[in-house]
Amino acid sequence: MRILLVEDDRTLGPDLKKELAALGYAVDLADNGVDAEALGYEDIYDLAVLDLGLPQRPGIEVLKNWRKRSNNIPTLILTARSSWQEKIDGFDAGADDYLAKPFHTEELVARMTALLRRAKQQPTKQLETSGLVLNEKTQAVSVEGSNELELTGMEYKLLRYFMHNPGRLLSKLQIVEHIYDDGAENDSNVVEAYIKMLRKKIGKERIQTKRGQGYIFVNQL
Repeated sequence: MRILLVEDDRTLGPDLKKELAALGYAVDLADNGVDAEALGYEDIYDLAVLDLGLPQRPGIEVLKNWRKRSNNIPTLILTARSSWQEKIDGFDAGADDYLAKPFHTEELVARMTALLRRAKQQPTKQLETSGLVLNEKTQAVSVEGSNELELTGMEYKLLRYFMHNPGRLLSKLQIVEHIYDDGAENDSNVVEAYIKMLRKKIGKERIQTKRGQGYIFVNQL
């Protein structure tokens, strides 16, 4: 999943980006409201983590502008202030969740995961589809009730993206944009190699190739 992280704190922002990347997220970091708003219009993000106290343009204004232009990216607000009125203002502006600073990264990740599941209409605590159960803590997958199979970091990112989008045609470009960090090598040809390895673990019939178009993760076999 690709995350837009908007945080101007020079320590917290890079630290959060590093922690989220270690958990398998592709993360782009913006440190001001103007850049954040522009990035938010790009159709590559699954979720935004948005600080309110930003230079150049307040986070609440960024969020309002997104919603005015029908940008419905799931958004979790971060703020150093925790007054009830500010929370109401955030929700009125279109926020999906709210987290006051200071916070534990574990809570942030739990809230992010809940938002992603809600956005993808995945109500259960585990990511399950097509006979697969993905353990997001151990980055392993169970196939048809079998013992868990370990996944490499890229296999995990790829499978999680597929399982969040069952039955949807995904182009190589979409896959690259959602699973690679901005500083990572993002050669789309490498995607084919990882899909080949992933098929060996979960069954080749679960990922269909549409020649010249992309791939479809089959949610019913």
